[in-house]
Amino acid sequence: MWDNFSSFILRRRYFIISIMAIATVFLAYHARTVKMSYEMAQVLPETDSTLISFQKFQSQFGQDGSIMVIGIKDSTLYELEKFNAWLELSDHLLKVEGIDNVVSIATVFDLKKNTTEKKFEPHQVIQSPVKSQVELDSLLKKVFDLPFYEGFIFSEDKKSTLMALTLDRELLDSKDRGVLMADILHEIDLFKEKTGLVVRYSGLPYIRANNTSKVSAEIKLFILLAILITSGILFLFFRSLKAMFFSMVVVLSAVIWAVGIQGIFGYEITILTGLIPPLIIVIGIPNCIFIYNKYHQEYKRHGNQILALRRVILKIGNAIFLTNTTTALGFGTFIFTDSEILIQFGIVASCGIASAFLISITLLPIILSFQKPPREKHTKHLERQWVHLVVDQLIIIVTRHRKWVFVVTIAIVCISIYGTTLIKTTGNLADDLPRHDPVYLDLKFFEENFKGVLPFEVTVTSHKKGGITKLSSLKRIDKLQSLLSEYPEFSKPLSIIEGLKFAKQGFYGGNPEKYSLYNSQEMSFLGPYLKSADGKNQNLLNSYLDSTNSIARITAQMADVGSNRMEAILGDLKPRVDSIFSPDKYSVVFTGTSVVWLKGTEYLVKNLFVSLSIAIVLIAIMMSLLFASLRMVLVSLIPNLLPLLFTASIMGYFGISIKPSTILIFSIAFGISVDDTIHYLAKYRQELHQHSLNLKEACLLALKETGVSMIYTSIVLFFGFGVFTASEFGGTVALGLLVSITLLIAMASNLILLPSLLLSFDHWLTTKAFKEEVLLVIIDEEDDIELNDLEVKSIKEIE
Repeated sequence: MWDNFSSFILRRRYFIISIMAIATVFLAYHARTVKMSYEMAQVLPETDSTLISFQKFQSQFGQDGSIMVIGIKDSTLYELEKFNAWLELSDHLLKVEGIDNVVSIATVFDLKKNTTEKKFEPHQVIQSPVKSQVELDSLLKKVFDLPFYEGFIFSEDKKSTLMALTLDRELLDSKDRGVLMADILHEIDLFKEKTGLVVRYSGLPYIRANNTSKVSAEIKLFILLAILITSGILFLFFRSLKAMFFSMVVVLSAVIWAVGIQGIFGYEITILTGLIPPLIIVIGIPNCIFIYNKYHQEYKRHGNQILALRRVILKIGNAIFLTNTTTALGFGTFIFTDSEILIQFGIVASCGIASAFLISITLLPIILSFQKPPREKHTKHLERQWVHLVVDQLIIIVTRHRKWVFVVTIAIVCISIYGTTLIKTTGNLADDLPRHDPVYLDLKFFEENFKGVLPFEVTVTSHKKGGITKLSSLKRIDKLQSLLSEYPEFSKPLSIIEGLKFAKQGFYGGNPEKYSLYNSQEMSFLGPYLKSADGKNQNLLNSYLDSTNSIARITAQMADVGSNRMEAILGDLKPRVDSIFSPDKYSVVFTGTSVVWLKGTEYLVKNLFVSLSIAIVLIAIMMSLLFASLRMVLVSLIPNLLPLLFTASIMGYFGISIKPSTILIFSIAFGISVDDTIHYLAKYRQELHQHSLNLKEACLLALKETGVSMIYTSIVLFFGFGVFTASEFGGTVALGLLVSITLLIAMASNLILLPSLLLSFDHWLTTKAFKEEVLLVIIDEEDDIELNDLEVKSIKEIE
């Protein structure tokens, strides 16, 4: 097959270039349609009960997670001039397109009793700019005498206050979100200039907008760094601007293809798919290195350009097909996770790897065929002393010091196993942000002063229609709110109960001591006022009670406690809630963005472990087809599983938690690291046939032949993945650093441990099946064509 393929490429150069050009233009057009994703990534599958409950909640009470908060902790805010500026800020923000409502200490209202019409009338406490400090102090006392707002608009100690902005949900999920945030921050900056106060801002809309902006900027940074670093390394290796330039043409074409395929599928750019372009650059460059190395080796051996190019396609085409297949499998296993964001990542990344292979094995040999044969200076890198000295040292190690190789390996395994037991699983919303990041610091400000900003929702459903408004049910809801208040992670809960307490206080002329749930006696004279609720009162009721009076909503904000603590809280709450609400009469559901985030994190980690297992099994099956020896497959997996174990121990020792961003490391690294094993064992098998089954000679010759290219590609991959350490997100930094370390250890493992295992267990490993033909044929370069029998023609004659 590869013989015919090589002939086709060299005979149909112009046809292939034309097809490649058309395909690239076509996919570049579709790449233009790819946009940033502004919606919350859906991790859970549609059938997940947590997601179903959350979607049901949204259909009943609307979206949560659409509130941005602005906070201040400064007593001078209550000075006349600064307070009026705060009031003015509230008015200006309300006029910004995309802000539906603004609630702050300057806009709160109380309830006045209209005895004539027997209804409550909302009355804004501060209706216009305050004229004197005395008046302001009096108004602030009225505000602080409204317990409804305590823990929500102002902190319990009255030292901190916030402004809550309800943002338009549709606008939040569009590209105009950035414009909205810019308008909000502009108004805040004007306020800061006028008052000199330190202002904090947070909330899911702000955190999401900030993260999206950073992801967009980092994608461009990663692509630029990947191009600079890989092209720089290529130039150092080959000392050729042409080799560097055309290699970059190949990988950048593959990037265009990958992004174009993403556009055809209609996928948007997420924090994961945004990593694909630099990944394609970094993973695609080794293909070019193998092709250039083999081309230079062949040409230096016999001086025939056509034969050299044919053998490049024949030999390297077969080899990089296998290695790219294993890499694509590593990414492709994400398709089995049932998580939309991971499925998209797996599909696009796998297609990108396949594109990189196809373009490199066709376009690069064609480009080389149009160039003049390499001169002596172009092949000097093959004689680079330091690389050969390294390979010579490796040969000494595997021939004379195998005992120490196994001792060190066993020690590493023991240390790594212990380190792996120290790994913790977590899933904090802000876990990937650096501790000095303003977003992180502001989030902690709101956690310290208002318990947090992440939405936590509870729905209580009575099995009887209208049963939720009965006094017995209301008292149970009040008990549940008291229960939630026992947990320091939750802010003050809001529900219909708080509205009823607020109404009772209003009935008694605003007396704060009357802020409590009414009893059966008080219900008789409060009832008419509650039934005639309108305006803001009715809106309040609609936000926390469904139209049938059967479902009540309790909402709270909570701290970014992480998945472990969140799971513990929910586990502790469940039996205590059941003791308040009999499951026979009521259904209580915990939901909200925070709960969905927890379940999504658990789901991702679980499914990513499954995808890693699938990757190992699939690659093992492929290697069994390649070598037809179960023993050889088992041995070949050892040098590739050892780096994963070592990396896991690093995570344990250095406190790097298992989370979605770090679990990706293992599938990606395994799919790439096994490439070196295939290159080495493929060459080992060839040498075994060529040297009459002399096991030692075959093993050492394979190490000499593949060692240089493995070192080159490992250096590219190490520094290539290192570009991700430039990220502001801790998870992306960990991804880059740990994959780089894993691949470096994998290189050492394949160059030292694998040959040591082959030499130590040679007769046990080299079974009859291993010596025979296999399903995936590895072409022997000495058998593919005899130079003496070759009638050499020019490229033009071939065409």
